[in-house]
Amino acid sequence: MSQALLHIDNLAVSYHTRRGDVAAVSGVSLEVHPGEITAIVGESGSGKSTTAMAAIGLLPRSASVDTGEVHFKGRDITNLSNSQWRQLRGQQIALIPQDPNNSLNPVKTIGASVEEAMVIHRQGTAAERKRRAIELLETVGIDDPQRRYGQYPHELSGGMKQRVLIAAALSLEPELIIADEPTSALDVTVQKVILDLLDRMREDLGLGILFITHDLAVAGDRADRIVVMEKGQVREEGLAANVLTDPQDDYSKRLLADAPSLATAQIHRQAAPALSTLTEEAAGTGSQPLLKVEGLGKEYGDFTAVEDISFEVRPGSTHALVGESGSGKTTTGRMISLFETPTAGSITVDGVDILAANAAERKELRSNIQLVYQNPYSSLDPRMRIGDIIAEPFRNFTRASKSKAQERAKEYLELVSLDADMYSRRPRELSGGQRQRVAIARALIVEPELVILDEAVSALDVTVQAQIIRLLDKLQKDLSLTYIFISHDLAVVRQISDTVSVLRRGEQVEQGITEEVFRAPQSEFTRDLIGAIPGQRYRAGDLNLGL
Repeated sequence: MSQALLHIDNLAVSYHTRRGDVAAVSGVSLEVHPGEITAIVGESGSGKSTTAMAAIGLLPRSASVDTGEVHFKGRDITNLSNSQWRQLRGQQIALIPQDPNNSLNPVKTIGASVEEAMVIHRQGTAAERKRRAIELLETVGIDDPQRRYGQYPHELSGGMKQRVLIAAALSLEPELIIADEPTSALDVTVQKVILDLLDRMREDLGLGILFITHDLAVAGDRADRIVVMEKGQVREEGLAANVLTDPQDDYSKRLLADAPSLATAQIHRQAAPALSTLTEEAAGTGSQPLLKVEGLGKEYGDFTAVEDISFEVRPGSTHALVGESGSGKTTTGRMISLFETPTAGSITVDGVDILAANAAERKELRSNIQLVYQNPYSSLDPRMRIGDIIAEPFRNFTRASKSKAQERAKEYLELVSLDADMYSRRPRELSGGQRQRVAIARALIVEPELVILDEAVSALDVTVQAQIIRLLDKLQKDLSLTYIFISHDLAVVRQISDTVSVLRRGEQVEQGITEEVFRAPQSEFTRDLIGAIPGQRYRAGDLNLGL
């Protein structure tokens, strides 16, 4: 085997806080070889990004390397000075950061962002740098690179911005790229395009890639070796095929079990009504729908966000709205929950035309239709206590006393498997999964029939996501709830939904029973979405054996 480009040996990193030193990483060892991908997999707080930042000398001032060594091409780079790091970074080791929205300077043109490393390292003339930047933009698959060169980040989509970051990382032809969650904020189809691009760069240029991800399925598809981390320590390390097909550590096994995209068997939900019953109902027999959407449309000026969307949802079932960003999923959900007014079509809930309701009737309807937002970090008021957040809608709709609302809020804390003593805590004291449970409790406290879940698990780690999905399934059975589940993640949709509508650019391209849509998709777009779900190699038994 060739000499490792990157060799990390027994690394330990701690952060200095007012309460003392906090160990973030302990005893981490790994290697990255030329032309290969080593993936670090783990949940938030596992130490993945800290390890990566230590490898490129970008730890914050509050952090320090306590023990261990980092070697690049045999050279110890653990304690380089800032000037030495500046010579190494960009030219030999490059970083692709996680969030293109925060990583690109909004007042710099795309061309200037790609050229930045070349300017810092005084590479070429202005004309040569421009020519090189345009070539790189073309290499990473950006259309009309000459025009994009002069545009600003807000004029590009998320996937295009991520390509710009890759182009910038390649500008000085480094030998090693550290990719820190480079696709976590992207739709599944865009994610596949970006990962295919990185794969092609690795093959064509012989790059070594240290790939940071929370998605074991992505790691299985792309990596030669996988390092599983939890709580700052390596739990398991080895060839991707071995880690995925024969995991030795309990944590690795849990990650594998909780990843919906790595399911090899068809997933049959137990929520009522059963799929067999639903099939009969979908054919025209059985109970009346709780929700009926017909010809729904929404225009903003001359832009059509949603056009001619129609579907029905039976009581106690889950209907998924799935599609890429900008497909109209959230707009449709907001119209159903009375936060947006349609420009066309009708919405009927339990036989009532909700669009014809007056102000007083709308308030009553809102207690029957509740919305759970995507991001549990921004949807809870940071100044309020958890109990007061949950109790607020109950007091608004019922005019209940403070003591009665407090008692009911504690009941709903327990309903979502949180301790009643969390009532007095603030959102900042809770984890992401706990915050989302609070958001669910807040929606359920007014006893709605219909709950709209707008990307309610997409911001969560895979094990926390699995816990929330199990909780939603249990609550649906216990409380006879009906869900609209909005998501871009088809693997989760298959796990939780009974029926599904596939949206593209505001139009419904396919609709039906979930298992039938997955088994025999009718539209090319649906086939592309399903084909882009990570973990294809694992499900097909075609993993990288390192041979």
